Amino acid sequence: MTAGTTALDIIRADRVLTVVRAPHIPDPVALAEALAHSGIRTLELTFTTPGVLDYLKRAGAAADALLGVGTVLTGEQARAAIDNGARFLVTPGLRAEVAEVAVAREIPVIMGAFTPTEVLQALDLGAAAVKIFPARALGPGYLKDLRGPFPDVALIPSGGVNAGNAADFLANGAVAVTAGTDVVAPADVAAGRWSDIASRAAAFVRSMK
Repeated sequence: MTAGTTALDIIRADRVLTVVRAPHIPDPVALAEALAHSGIRTLELTFTTPGVLDYLKRAGAAADALLGVGTVLTGEQARAAIDNGARFLVTPGLRAEVAEVAVAREIPVIMGAFTPTEVLQALDLGAAAVKIFPARALGPGYLKDLRGPFPDVALIPSGGVNAGNAADFLANGAVAVTAGTDVVAPADVAAGRWSDIASRAAAFVRSMK
């Protein structure tokens, strides 16, 4: 990654990021490298994982990975994540205080929304991209509907995206998709099954084409 490359640049180029929700990450560097070497360079750790900031700092040693933090609910969490190396933030819904911190620190925030009104509110708050969550609720066709009034908004579906439907979400207007437990099953992360995760990540990337 060259100097000046932003998280959104990488996400747009790869068209995918992955979110990890696991009770324990025995080797965050190995996890990040397994994903990056399989074609998913952007990794979202979350505040639902105990000790996430320590994992974030340790994962920073993975040269090819871009690290961010999700399930950010407060300004305090946003500041802590950025201070510990997060290159982007993700929220599950509209969080004005998170956006305020992210904008002030020039860190992109991918803000969760579902309805057109919420998409507009996310943009007004300064979101660099909008996470459509939960994407499984209405499926790929909903992205096409949103693309009508929002042709220039970076929409990233999350929740229910898998190797079977990722290509459909992209074809219907998503700039990228979020790979979740379809790639990084919590049990596999906790057990350190990096080769299994790498195989599924590679299969997910192939499914997008």
